[in-house]
Amino acid sequence: MKHFTLDTTIQPWGNSLGLRITRILSELARLERGTVVTVEVVDGGLLVKPKPVEREAWALPFSEAELVAGLTPTCAHADELPTILPSETGQ
Repeated sequence: MKHFTLDTTIQPWGNSLGLRITRILSELARLERGTVVTVEVVDGGLLVKPKPVEREAWALPFSEAELVAGLTPTCAHADELPTILPSETGQ
């Protein structure tokens, strides 16, 4: 991504300080109202970036053990597997 810089002023916001993020900066940084950000103190200033969204973990409906329970070569159709010819393996 190409770097974009803009001079702005830190201003009072209640008992704290605030930094206004202009529309163009918010669009370039993919920030929108309500975006949770991480602010990191780095050499020479602050680094503000969107906090990674934690994806909800989902569970598979069956465990591996449940899927293979009662599996036999016959019901798995292992008896239908073709025989590999020596010419197919380069021998």
